[in-house]
Amino acid sequence: MKRFILVLFALLGLLQYRLWFGDNSLTEYFSLKEKIQVRQQTNAELQQRNDVLKEEIQDLKSGTEALEERARNELGLIETGETFFRVVGGDNRTPQRQDNP
Repeated sequence: MKRFILVLFALLGLLQYRLWFGDNSLTEYFSLKEKIQVRQQTNAELQQRNDVLKEEIQDLKSGTEALEERARNELGLIETGETFFRVVGGDNRTPQRQDNP
């Protein structure tokens, strides 16, 4: 009977070792689970970017409004009869407060 209990404890120890430190252990499982979450988040961000690019491509293929908007923003397009106004920003820094002693 003592041998049987000793064998059971040895088997339990072996299984515990494999569970915590062996191949496909719990630490490896949690590490892979975290990597999967990071990849899924990255994939979601890339999918959003791809959706925006697909919409932009569709706009560029379908009409001239997107082309005109791009020309205005990137190339400074001004049509005849329009007046161009350039807005120059002021100093955006907040004044530093001086404490009087």
